[in-house]
Amino acid sequence: MTQYQSRSGGTLQQERTGQADKSVAVLVPCHNEATAVAQVVQEFRRNLPTALIYVYDNASTDDTAQIARASGAIVRAEPLLGKGNVVRRMFADVEADIYVMVDGDGTYDAAAAPGLVERLVRDGLDMVNCARVPAADGVYRPGHSFGNRVLSGLVARVFGERLKDMLSGYRVMSRRFVKSFPALSTGFEIETEITVHALELRAPIAEVSAPYFVRPRGSASKLRTIGDGMRILRLIVHL
Repeated sequence: MTQYQSRSGGTLQQERTGQADKSVAVLVPCHNEATAVAQVVQEFRRNLPTALIYVYDNASTDDTAQIARASGAIVRAEPLLGKGNVVRRMFADVEADIYVMVDGDGTYDAAAAPGLVERLVRDGLDMVNCARVPAADGVYRPGHSFGNRVLSGLVARVFGERLKDMLSGYRVMSRRFVKSFPALSTGFEIETEITVHALELRAPIAEVSAPYFVRPRGSASKLRTIGDGMRILRLIVHL
């Protein structure tokens, strides 16, 4: 879609959805994502041209930070290993009206971002979760899809069924939600904590589906199916 510049400096599409005066930050937690991070930064710069893109390097041993910086991202470091530690730091550090959180592995659809932001603003929501729709066979590692269904189903039974894909790493959130989130988790259970926080607060939320792609060649998932699955389960019981 062609976007035309308005007199206020925003696009006509932004003004129709109330985005013209809102700052957007894209938050990308990364651990050893040198293979994919350039693509992620470039695609989000193209789809959200007014957003600031922050890549938080989480103790990478490869060239993630250098590649992200060369691609135009603002690069910061979190030395405590674990996605929860990175999210806590990002939420505390970055100031914006709207936050787009996405993994740096190239599996999420950047083209969906404008629609997710528009939905958040238009409906006055605190979170829009992006439910993953596999774009091809074999996108999920063995056990991941089953584990996601089990854990998401458990949360739905306890806290209410408002989201289908609880473990998605692609979300758009309001400032008030981000700044109210305690972020107690240290690892991959952070998505569960974000979801339960929203459900417990009965926050206005929505879910939108988008394609989920296979990782680029040379990129490997850091999620441990059994170990991290048990951590997520313990967190659900605790909460």
